[in-house]
Amino acid sequence: MLEKVKLALGITGNFLDATIQIYIDEIVDNLINAGVSESLIDQSVGLVARGVSDLWNNESGNAKLSPYFMQRAAQLALKSKAEEKSD
Repeated sequence: MLEKVKLALGITGNFLDATIQIYIDEIVDNLINAGVSESLIDQSVGLVARGVSDLWNNESGNAKLSPYFMQRAAQLALKSKAEEKSD
């Protein structure tokens, strides 16, 4: 997922890979805790990239996720629940 997120954000090289991976892990954990299935997370690189960008571009102590991120995460959590019930 690291390479796809970097591509989505226009980041080249590997100098920041460790930092970006920390943000990816944080966003993925956030989505899992919100009820999004791991299979949907794997398909939602754009959302993960949005979350990474949201965290990256905030001032120290003021980190917040964008309204788009929150809305899309909620949609995916609901979709995960619906898929869970149909299985």
